[in-house]
Amino acid sequence: MEQRDARTSQFIRDAMKREMLEPQTEYALAIAWRDQRDEAALHRLINAYSRLAVSVATRFRRYGMPLDDLIQQGNLGLMRAAEKYDPENGARFSTYAAWWIRASMQEYVMRNWSVVRTATNASQKKLFFHLRKTLSKLDDGEARNEALATTVARELDVPEAQVEIMLGRMSGQDLSLNSPQGSGEEDGREWMDTIEDDGPATEDHVLGDMESRRRRRMLYSAVGDLPDREKRIITERHLLDVPRTLAELGAELGISKERVRQLEERAMGRITAQLRQDASPERLRA
Repeated sequence: MEQRDARTSQFIRDAMKREMLEPQTEYALAIAWRDQRDEAALHRLINAYSRLAVSVATRFRRYGMPLDDLIQQGNLGLMRAAEKYDPENGARFSTYAAWWIRASMQEYVMRNWSVVRTATNASQKKLFFHLRKTLSKLDDGEARNEALATTVARELDVPEAQVEIMLGRMSGQDLSLNSPQGSGEEDGREWMDTIEDDGPATEDHVLGDMESRRRRRMLYSAVGDLPDREKRIITERHLLDVPRTLAELGAELGISKERVRQLEERAMGRITAQLRQDASPERLRA
């Protein structure tokens, strides 16, 4: 623990000593990263604004999270900001990055604040980070004259049902599943012991995993048998984490996006026919 605190303190000291970028230098570094993927430029840009991550992290400590974890989240926010930043939009990188740093820390706090995960939609975020402040502003008369959830919902412009959920979560206390249930004949038994494992049996899990792998092999085999152009279209439209658009593929292949759609449809028909043939009883018995 002491070593961890020492490393965090050293990081903070180093961050505060790093260079302050002039607007022209910042712009040049951002352009170099955006257009040339210059990692040295990215490293210099991120390092220069690591003090911003430290500054925001100190304000989030009131939620009980370790400072080094918050700083780490801030650095992740900096990386996301650098990836999405357009240096030609007129805004300084520090202004743009501050939003991503706060968003990264907010998500981290909400994921880890309670064992019962808190939702991360816009209304729940607003409630989580502004509920206590709003409650402190309300006087006893307001709390007595109408339901508290109704008052808070009006003040923050969020659904009343979500206010009630958040009030319940923030007024409760997380309990360890390893804590004892109580006295009497249950004495010494932990809450964990009473939780039924409703997951699939080991045998069912293994069989399901084998079937999933078999189907995946069949799919990739069917795609591999396609003509090269159709194989590329199916791969880039359906097998990538970020699918390509019809227009993008059409421009690269020198054809219209409607032609790409027709080739995609034909390829899907071939794949379906191949999968049906591979799954036929005769083929499975072979």
